[in-house]
Amino acid sequence: MNTWIKIARYHLLKRFTYLALPWAWTAFGFAVDLVIFALIPVSHGHHRVMTAHGLVQVQNAPAGRDAAGLAGIVIVYFVLGVVGIAQQMPFALALGVSRRSYYAGTALLGVALATVNGLAITALQAIERATGGWGEAVHIFQVPYILDGPWYLTWLTASVALAVLFGWGMWFGIVYRRWNLPGTLAFIAAQVTVLLFAALGLTWSHAWAGASRFFTALSAAGLTGLLAALAAALLAGGYATIRRATI
Repeated sequence: MNTWIKIARYHLLKRFTYLALPWAWTAFGFAVDLVIFALIPVSHGHHRVMTAHGLVQVQNAPAGRDAAGLAGIVIVYFVLGVVGIAQQMPFALALGVSRRSYYAGTALLGVALATVNGLAITALQAIERATGGWGEAVHIFQVPYILDGPWYLTWLTASVALAVLFGWGMWFGIVYRRWNLPGTLAFIAAQVTVLLFAALGLTWSHAWAGASRFFTALSAAGLTGLLAALAAALLAGGYATIRRATI
């Protein structure tokens, strides 16, 4: 564990990259969203809210206008996972750190940052709710269905979702270090193929409606559980792949 913490501190030598960059992009997206939606009049209609018991529709309320302000932190977290392995691992291994220790320490940093930033997203969501969507009925941190429940579920879901992105990026970084660009392209093609076959399976079995009902009826806690399982699978896959990653 002491080695893992040292590796996490090694990454934090680039404090701006890991601590400030995600929020710099988020702030930029936030500003762009507010400028755009300030020019669009607010309409009234139906709005769906995620609670611990599922989706609830509120009528005759200002229609929430969903923005993509959180896309910045989503993209940056994935990139940080890639960079943490593909760019920074060679020097660490040259210092005598084992591949698996390096991976575990990097994953520890990703999970810790996801937890802290998930709490920050929760706090910003509370401000967003209190100000009526920053005065413009804009949903930037209150993402429908995903981050639209009680504060503790928002914190858990946001943290787990960011951990998923970081872990996914780490796996890409490992694949690149081990098989270079051809392997990375094959890795992307394999994931696209899996999604394609899943879509074809749902189409041929006429199960799209059932899948839609499943995810619509899924509670916020259930969604968080699925994301946590995905994060565990990604981290396990990366851990198994890094054993022979080259420098």
